[in-house]
Amino acid sequence: MTDRLDLLYSDTEDDLRAAVRALLADRAGHTVLLDRIETDTPYVPGLWTSLATDIGAAGLLVPEKLGGQGASHREAAVVLEELGRAVTPLPYLTSAVVAAETLLALAAESAPAAELLAAVAGGGTVAVLAVSLSTAPDADPPHAPSAAAVADAIAADVLLVPRADGLYAVPAGEATVEPQTPLDLTRPLARVTVEPGTGTRLAGPDAARAAVRRGLLAGAGLLASEQLGLAERCLEDTVRYTRERHQFNRPVGSFQALKHRMAQLWLDVVGARAAARAAADALARGAEDVPLTVAVAQAYCSKVAVRAAEECVQLHGGIGMTWEHPAHLALKRAKADRIAFGPAGRHQDAIAALADLPAPA
Repeated sequence: MTDRLDLLYSDTEDDLRAAVRALLADRAGHTVLLDRIETDTPYVPGLWTSLATDIGAAGLLVPEKLGGQGASHREAAVVLEELGRAVTPLPYLTSAVVAAETLLALAAESAPAAELLAAVAGGGTVAVLAVSLSTAPDADPPHAPSAAAVADAIAADVLLVPRADGLYAVPAGEATVEPQTPLDLTRPLARVTVEPGTGTRLAGPDAARAAVRRGLLAGAGLLASEQLGLAERCLEDTVRYTRERHQFNRPVGSFQALKHRMAQLWLDVVGARAAARAAADALARGAEDVPLTVAVAQAYCSKVAVRAAEECVQLHGGIGMTWEHPAHLALKRAKADRIAFGPAGRHQDAIAALADLPAPA
């Protein structure tokens, strides 16, 4: 393990990106997504198996001896960049990142956790942590019998349920999962209710609390990569459209006011790339400053993603406001992601505390 920060993409990461991008282009174009979100579930049939099992993306964070691919958060971040670019409805962040990291923290001491982790890493089982998507990494997870706004709960085979006496693995069939109406139709939310006494106990209260925080911290850090991918795609689409769209016999992108807006957005995206890559690299190295690096990434990237999506809608003009154009999918995902794992303001408070920066009097 090295302490040297490395923001560059490796050849392996580039190859992984190419494979994931080709899969999504072939199976999950925006016309497919627009059709899916008008059905009961936005998930494209068979796509999870192709990504999680065939490509092996579900086990990137899991060591080979525990049934995974033995890669790192850097590779998982590349997958999330591509999922963000395509605004793909898949339970990758919730299962392959948050749930996998939570189980990984317990696997050495808990045989049931290790067994479930291997199933998640293989892609055949989707596990979801049954807490609200807005739960910040430094928050204590609630122990109520129900949790609202649980992302991807409708896709889960197993729910990881925090209780006062520890963390439990509850088969989804033994829980009540009530779909809710989300802003982002590509990331379904649900209220999950679990009766006392159900499930298999994975850990006691102290170990469970630490494991859940580890899972949420990884989720927050790698969410920045999803936001980066979304922002990059919005910028690319906007630049392409303003080159092709003409007014007064000129490309609208040649107007100085629009040039300035896109140039500023490009600078924001470059900064977001540095912040997101730093978070992924810190998680991969197990660096001491992981909480600070993750907080910086979330405080910055969440705002950039929203701004990029807003500019994409506005600079596409009238067509950008239509249901048929995918810009609204990106905007809704960016808005929803802005409060996932805690809003930017909470992460800014965390930065102040971790860096010992007192607020102005």
